Amino acid sequence: QVQLVESGGGLVQPGGSLGLSCTVSGSWFRINAMGWWRQRRGRQRELVARKYTAGTYADDRDKRFTVSIDSARNTVSLHMVNLSPDDAAVYYCWEDISRTNSGYSIGYWGHGTQVTVSS
Repeated sequence: QVQLVESGGGLVQPGGSLGLSCTVSGSWFRINAMGWWRQRRGRQRELVARKYTAGTYADDRDKRFTVSIDSARNTVSLHMVNLSPDDAAVYYCWEDISRTNSGYSIGYWGHGTQVTVSS
């Protein structure tokens, strides 16, 4: 089995910064990509940023959000700066993982961590 556990989150003032972290455990053949999604109240889950484990971003992103991968610790982090109330959401860790060398992969999700931006 694969488990993703997030840490961080909480309350931050507008204009402030915050970091989230996610550690994956279990067994796999290869982790292909790691990143973060979020779900704001009343909206669908949306991509924040994701990286291939080779180090490049998979998509265009808001530059206020930076993903860092520590492959040795199986950890992906999200550093967020200049936050606004519109960034308040539940943030989810996500990883695209191949359990075998078949070429097939699926996405795994953490349970989410709440980020509140308020003065």
